[in-house]
Amino acid sequence: MASSNVTVLVAGSWGTALACVLADNGHRVKIWTRGTQQADEINTERTNRKYLKEAALPEALTATTDLAEALADAEAVVFVAPSSATREIARLAAPHIGPEALIVHATKGFETGSLKRMSQVLSEELGREEGQIVVLSGPSHAEEVAVRLPTTVVVAATDLLQAEAAQDLFMNDAYFRVYTNPDPIGAETAGAIKNIIGLGAGLSDGLGFGDNAKAALVTRGLAEIGRLGSAMGAHMLTFAGLAGVGDLIATCTSRHSRNYRAGELLAQGLGYEEVQSRIGMVVEGVRTTLAASKLAVQYGVEMPITSQLHAVLFEGKPPLQAVEALMGRVRTHEIEEAVLFNRSNPS
Repeated sequence: MASSNVTVLVAGSWGTALACVLADNGHRVKIWTRGTQQADEINTERTNRKYLKEAALPEALTATTDLAEALADAEAVVFVAPSSATREIARLAAPHIGPEALIVHATKGFETGSLKRMSQVLSEELGREEGQIVVLSGPSHAEEVAVRLPTTVVVAATDLLQAEAAQDLFMNDAYFRVYTNPDPIGAETAGAIKNIIGLGAGLSDGLGFGDNAKAALVTRGLAEIGRLGSAMGAHMLTFAGLAGVGDLIATCTSRHSRNYRAGELLAQGLGYEEVQSRIGMVVEGVRTTLAASKLAVQYGVEMPITSQLHAVLFEGKPPLQAVEALMGRVRTHEIEEAVLFNRSNPS
């Protein structure tokens, strides 16, 4: 594999973990942060303890607070900022990114105000065709990637050459396997909505409802992902893959998941602002619940789990009442196309 100059924006947990992968792959990696102390820690101590307590950072990874310096000669730029900060960072970065640079993002969320996917935001701010922007998604806790545990992800783009370039950049034989996918809409929608279902899974466990309830919530959550994604133009097969059910399993079953931990705190009756404070890092599922509730209306799709979590987070509804509302919904079909049933032969 040829060595490349790669820039990662920004130095949170997932950005740092991906920077480690890239450095392990022999690339020269710069990671940008606004924090001088954080940059000094990465460069001198080879750690980023606030975000990844267990990780030893490779020597090929360097940090800087100078955005122009970070992007100088970058052949690939990887955006891993929170969804709320992606537009601002892309706007600041745009003048320093060369026209041939590969653009990848690994942010799982929507822009709350515009309801746009991150590839749409990056396309607008960087002046790139949306199809050339690659989405990296899948079941990938930063804490595990940073200590080199086996992980498999997907890179999605409508431009196959761009997807394959990202695949070559990230994939290694030791611990990080990468598949390509032609459906960025599906990968982005699944990656965003699964955080809402992760909140619900943590809330369910926090209320002591057991495995049956959580399995049902995860399964019906996947149905919500599929309904919205399909309406937005995604391919349903994507939701059966790594970006869909794979990421959903990881988010809903692991204490590495901020969204799962946030759901547990919600079950204790804490408000979302206090939950955010206790987690100490961005909980994307909270913002995504706001955006997804609006997208459900915009696209005319039913998302009952999202609706009830919105009521808990922003309308003061007690978590137990939200669960009762879900269990008390009118009867319906699991497979919604009723034509699948032979009504003329009920036997």
